[in-house]
Amino acid sequence: MAQFSDLLHRTLFRTISLLTPHRQSLVLRRYFDWWHRSPDPWLLATSPYEQRKYEETLKALPDRSYRTIIDVGCSEGVFTRMLANARPDAEITGVDISETALTRARRHAPSVRFLQADLFSLTGRYDLVVCSETLYYLGSRLEDASERLCGLLGPEATLLSVHPWPEARRLHRFFDASLELAAEQVVEDTDRPFAISLYFR
Repeated sequence: MAQFSDLLHRTLFRTISLLTPHRQSLVLRRYFDWWHRSPDPWLLATSPYEQRKYEETLKALPDRSYRTIIDVGCSEGVFTRMLANARPDAEITGVDISETALTRARRHAPSVRFLQADLFSLTGRYDLVVCSETLYYLGSRLEDASERLCGLLGPEATLLSVHPWPEARRLHRFFDASLELAAEQVVEDTDRPFAISLYFR
């Protein structure tokens, strides 16, 4: 049943991606604002699965200094807050399309800069770009989204992408074509296996 639900979910967002970029952005903003009408709709702060994913993701980060970090698709900032605690010297930006989600994120992580924006409007260069469970919302614009994320990487920067496994193979294929895959960890001993993929410019 879960696989059928996921298929419907992906089909919905693939259909939305056939709209013009401006209309796609409007639809996604309304969709995620609607979902965030109640706090933490996906239980990101309390789900054992999410907590395991966040812990494994933080452990996978190379032991190096990051001056600037961007978390793309941060929702209410649960993982962004964990990043801020783990990397207190970094300037961290959390980005989401939903202003409703970001209102809560700002309350929970006042030291983080949160920005309401569409992925395709992002600019700047960062030492670490984080993209977790976001790419499947882009549908037919996956290649453009991947290119934009790569464009956010500064010199010798790291891209950290976390997505369901084995779907990550498809979602990460444009990173594989343009960046160096430094490490990949597949966590399978959960009800929803996921891959943590690290890429270097």
